[in-house]
Amino acid sequence: MDDLTGFQRDLLYVIAGADQPSGQDVKDEIEQYYSSEINHGRLYPNLDTVVNKELAEKGQLDRRTNYYAITDEGEHALEERREWVSQYVD
Repeated sequence: MDDLTGFQRDLLYVIAGADQPSGQDVKDEIEQYYSSEINHGRLYPNLDTVVNKELAEKGQLDRRTNYYAITDEGEHALEERREWVSQYVD
């Protein structure tokens, strides 16, 4: 988790907080948080990174739509991050 960018970490939080969101669902949520448009060229390579690091998995809803789901390793990484942050911020 320590080698993820802040953006990748935020994507992981969004995936963990939803039930198998599509890439578009993740994009909509992250755009709301960042208050700016996120283009596909930024979004999907970063989603692929968290998938390749086995923190999330990608599946297919239909021929055009993929979904993302947090893995056990991703949950563990988020929990470790929460514990680390909590020692500095209450």
